[in-house]
Amino acid sequence: MKDLRNMKVGDIVTEDFRAAEIFKREGIDFCCGGNQSLEQAAKEKNLNIAEIEYKLNNLDEVVSNRQLNYNDWNLDFLCDYIVNEYHNKVYKLLPQLTEYLNKLVQVHGANHPELKEIADLFALVNTELPIHQRQEEEVFFPAIKEALRTNSVQAKEIITSQIAPMMDEHELIGGTIDKINVLSKKYSVPDDGCNTYRLTYKLLEEFEDDLHTHVHLENNILYPKALNLTK
Repeated sequence: MKDLRNMKVGDIVTEDFRAAEIFKREGIDFCCGGNQSLEQAAKEKNLNIAEIEYKLNNLDEVVSNRQLNYNDWNLDFLCDYIVNEYHNKVYKLLPQLTEYLNKLVQVHGANHPELKEIADLFALVNTELPIHQRQEEEVFFPAIKEALRTNSVQAKEIITSQIAPMMDEHELIGGTIDKINVLSKKYSVPDDGCNTYRLTYKLLEEFEDDLHTHVHLENNILYPKALNLTK
């Protein structure tokens, strides 16, 4: 068996994306928290490190809908994939989820006061995430493509200056979604929940899953490789 204890969680997922399924089940953050070692992550969650390591060494038993080897992709292609697969979906879902959450607050807020807090937290995501994505689309991703094409010094300077603040934004947005997960009790619909309640929580859970993959692709694959272009 491969010794994974001292490997970073993000690196484990980068090597084989099926590991993300294991981490999701165990509640281990592999995107924003991808820089911690597997041993640190297991201790933080009070998990049996030997069991986690065994599962990660037997990933052929894991069924995953996402078995693409992102780590082998060219950076310009990865940038385009992130926009088409994740950014565009975010732009579509944010207003839809905002509308649904506001309706839930109006109809169920009296019996479920946590809905107001969830709606307020999601309003922060609705404000911050589009700004973040536009910055990537209009400044950061073009700089990566320019550095690949021409080895431009200016493009490299943009790459270097952008990564730290973008990772901070990932922390803010990811942490906000984590709070929503806790408040909703992992998107558990109460007994008096209507169809809109069920649909909203289902979409929120899918939104969180997509965000984890989205941030993983950037924090653990795109950003490190983009920094290598500047050397």
